[in-house]
Amino acid sequence: MENSSEPLQPHCLVLSYPAQGHMNPMLQFCKRLLRKGVKVTLVTAKSMSKTLHGSSSCTSIALEAISDGFDDGGIGAAGSPEAYIERFWKVGPETLSELVKRLISSGPPPTCIVYDSFLPWALDVARNFGLVAAAFFTMSCAVNSVFYHCQKGWLEVPVRKQVLLPGVPPLEPQDMPSLVCDVGTYPAFTGMLVNQFSNLDKVDWVLCNTVYELDPEVADWFMKILPFRTIGPTVPSAYLDNRLEQDQEYGFSIFQPEHDTTMRWLGTKPKGSVVYVSFGSMAELKIDQMHELAMGLKRSNCYFLWVVRSSEAEKLPQDFANGSETSQNGLIVTWCPQLKVLAHEALGLFVTHCGWNSTLEALSLGVPMLAIPQWTDQATNAKYIMDVWKMGLRPQVDEERGVVTSDEIEHCIRKVMEGETWKKMKEHAGKWRKITKDAVGEGGSSDRNIEEFAAKMGVKKG
Repeated sequence: MENSSEPLQPHCLVLSYPAQGHMNPMLQFCKRLLRKGVKVTLVTAKSMSKTLHGSSSCTSIALEAISDGFDDGGIGAAGSPEAYIERFWKVGPETLSELVKRLISSGPPPTCIVYDSFLPWALDVARNFGLVAAAFFTMSCAVNSVFYHCQKGWLEVPVRKQVLLPGVPPLEPQDMPSLVCDVGTYPAFTGMLVNQFSNLDKVDWVLCNTVYELDPEVADWFMKILPFRTIGPTVPSAYLDNRLEQDQEYGFSIFQPEHDTTMRWLGTKPKGSVVYVSFGSMAELKIDQMHELAMGLKRSNCYFLWVVRSSEAEKLPQDFANGSETSQNGLIVTWCPQLKVLAHEALGLFVTHCGWNSTLEALSLGVPMLAIPQWTDQATNAKYIMDVWKMGLRPQVDEERGVVTSDEIEHCIRKVMEGETWKKMKEHAGKWRKITKDAVGEGGSSDRNIEEFAAKMGVKKG
């Protein structure tokens, strides 16, 4: 019989915003917590859980779902972001509270809620039940600093001139998150991003999916004013420290990857010869931009692997869509195993929208980037990729048309793939790859922070 005086194993509920780019990093954090001796339950919206392919590669992580008010369609069924957020913010706290009550009665009871910073109402739920609360940020330190300054009223929006923030390089308007320059475009999302910081003075922990060494000045600034800790990169262990067994994939995807087709094709290409193009799970390119990208890839004469989601395929030029233009040098797939692609020796360049997850993956795997940001935090990530980490180029946008032209794309691809630029970027890539790997390795900056968090939850060392 168990000794009832033994302290209960700490149990964290990890609540994700229902989007793949949020759920995967939080799932990886769950795996790290589990290894430190914490029981973990990953929670997302029912609308998200119904669309997932595959399952967590770690069967010790339970998966629970709460209602966002649109169980059969999520944000797509809401009609507008405003309607979705209004409904989720009303229903979410109620259904999360019901889950906590059920787990308290059936055991083991939760001791902590780690919640996606997009969902600040989860802090109130944690407090109502006397639980430890930790906000989890899925964006970079610099981007978090921008929105923090907005929330405090220290940054005037819309931004129209150069901005100077503590520890951040000077940011021109084109380097800022799009939602603080064009505040009327997505007011609901702007409000959500700013409101992440509305109640952080009451939180026990602020966890950020980044590496301290990537942005130490901003991380130090945050640590002076908040219980702030870096815990990234949240990339599967097989690509970093290899301390988590069988951790080769995130475990969940809302798209079915064309795995065999992709890897067979890559296997036939010379080392460092392939340009990989992907704009993530959400970005929607203009038809004009798709055509310019297609022509730039064709004229570069490089091998290319291009992920075009089925919802975007009709924007391709006709000769690309039917394969006649791609049969020699290119392969177009609807989705692919991105980590395996980035880690493949045939890869030479990653043309990316600069979403934070993709950026961290490229840094972790040492892959030079061509930065073509689309919206929200991506422009700031692109600024760091080019000017701070020196891991890529950012093609100039044609101001009149609002797109990156095929000439510019071709020029940048050739510059990276053929010249001295490639050697310099690979040097920087090797440096950042080691830094990100060391961060989550035994005793690294992120590993120590996760260890500290687990210890405060009640995990004993040894």
